Amino acid sequence: MTVDPVIAALALPNDSRVDQRVPKKLLLEQGAPTPADKRAIQDGIEEIFWVAALKPVNVGVPVFRDDVREYLEIAVLTVTLRQDAKANRLAELVHRAIPYPLLLVTAQAEGYMLSVAHKRWSQGETGKVVIEDLHGTLELHADAPNAEEKAFMGSLAVAGLPRGDLYALYQGWVDRVAALEAARITGVFALPGALGQGGEIREGLEEHKTIERELVLLRARATKEKQMNRRVELNLKVKELEKRLLGVTSRLSVA
Repeated sequence: MTVDPVIAALALPNDSRVDQRVPKKLLLEQGAPTPADKRAIQDGIEEIFWVAALKPVNVGVPVFRDDVREYLEIAVLTVTLRQDAKANRLAELVHRAIPYPLLLVTAQAEGYMLSVAHKRWSQGETGKVVIEDLHGTLELHADAPNAEEKAFMGSLAVAGLPRGDLYALYQGWVDRVAALEAARITGVFALPGALGQGGEIREGLEEHKTIERELVLLRARATKEKQMNRRVELNLKVKELEKRLLGVTSRLSVA
């Protein structure tokens, strides 16, 4: 499976292209904290490819610096995984190994995943960066996308991202990944319409996941409950949670 459809959707500036293979050795040295992770890299990764480096000189967007982080460039990498590889863990290891904010496209037999993670200075080790929350798409069918995936792919072009600075540009991709996850729930892909709304979407997604987990447990308890009055009580709680879930879903439908 080729990553070409996803890379084409990014519409990267020609002079940002690097197009070089990255040796696994780099990942083993920088991003593999345990023997199990090192085995996962050796056994699970077919190829790592550095596609592009987005810098002020090739995207016309200034660097970003504050007390928390410094964004001098944004890396775009692809990773081809073998069939039984653990995609989520390997994506996290790649993000850890690269010192710059990274847009990572992983390809596996089942489909693609696009992941992003903001980075900040480590509070414990001077000069080292650590990743914040890792955000990844669910399985992405870039070769035969559904309506939500088509809209998502159509929103990824660099030229259409925020251009205040490299942090804002990268946040544009973070918001688009969250918008696709919301679209899996609502059936409609919609980008945040106001400053800060991307954060509200991510909070809503976390709340949605929490409620769904609680519903699974409550429904299981209600099914197993022998006492009728207790079962009625549990079913009422299920109804309350279902109502909350509908409310969260409504908030995720960004206009």
